[in-house]
Order: sequence, then C-alpha cells, then structure tokens
Amino acid sequence: MILPSEYYSNTDVQFLAEDLLGKILFTQVNEIITAGIIVETEAYFGIEDKASHAYGNRRTSRTEVMYSKGGLTYVYLCYGIHHLLNIVTSIEGDPKCVLVRSIEPFQGIAEMETRRKMPANKTAISSGPGSLTKALGLDLSFNRQDLTQNRIWIEDHSITYQSSQISKAARIGIDYAEEHAALPLRFFVNDSKYVKNKGVKTL
Repeated sequence: MILPSEYYSNTDVQFLAEDLLGKILFTQVNEIITAGIIVETEAYFGIEDKASHAYGNRRTSRTEVMYSKGGLTYVYLCYGIHHLLNIVTSIEGDPKCVLVRSIEPFQGIAEMETRRKMPANKTAISSGPGSLTKALGLDLSFNRQDLTQNRIWIEDHSITYQSSQISKAARIGIDYAEEHAALPLRFFVNDSKYVKNKGVKTL
C-alpha cells in the first residue's frame, strides 16, 4: 500500500522518522523501478533545530519546499557531490523533515548494482544518504516531488520492528549544530548490515 499524503502530515517528526523504518522507498527512472527497505533515518524538527536548513525560519528558494504540507521530497546537493533525500513532514508552514540515510536493496537490484558498480551484498551500495540516492537514480529533478505519485513513493509492506530492534543515536555530520548535534534523532535497525555507522546508541 502506498502511504497516503495524510501520513506525512503528522507533526511528530521523531515518530515518523522511526515509523518509516521498514517502509519501502520506490523510484521509477526511465520506466525502471528500483526500491529499498528504509533502515536508517534522521529527524529534523524545524525552525528551532540548529541542524535544520530552516533553523531560525530561514526561507530561501532551496528551503521553501520544507514549508509545504508534508508529503513532498526535498532533494539537495551536498558538498557539490551527493544528492540527499529528505521527506517533508508536518503541516504547511512547519518545516520539518526526515532524512533517509540508508536502505536495504529490495527491488530492481540488478539496476542498483549497475548504478553503483558493485554487488548488492556489499554494504556500500546503499549505506549512507549519498549512496542510496545513487542506487535509486535520484538527482535534483526529484526535488519537490509528490510522494503519492508514480515517480517516487513509499509503500507499507507490513515490515515491523520491535523497539528492541531499533536504536537511537546522534545525527551524523552536524557538528555545527552545537548542543543539538548530540540529540538522539537518528534511528536505525540494529541488525541491518546496510547501516554503516551505528555510532553511540542511546536508550
């Protein structure tokens, strides 16, 4: 079942970041469908979050999509190299989002292997936010896409995890966020080999 737009309007971004674990992210590029099970995410809680692009209510042409009603994609280029995929959440005017950090290959695996030039059993194929976007064929043309349409979408296949199977840890690569850098807003599946950096877990 494709997640409906209402799913993304939840204002509790931490809940969504954890709930998205086990959901399956699909893309369709040149009529080729590839997909992966989401196994790692990060939550960004909006204008008060020093790690967020919307911190301090900054509104630019790039971040404007974050202020939309949940259910759109926010894709941007990091360090001029890697495309990163964020899921816009919450209500209009409340710029929260979930960064998808890692996926486990699920469908269209041969195509993912071709894009990444490595076998699917190699962790690096889709571990990390830049790797997964390459595996799924994502680029800036996927920015501002509706997640209920047929270019990029997320499905619920009833893959669930017990709380003991999920860990929380600090987000990665946000040292500039001062005290917010240590907040346990990264969620990941403990036993997934596609989570490269398990870091220091918190209860």
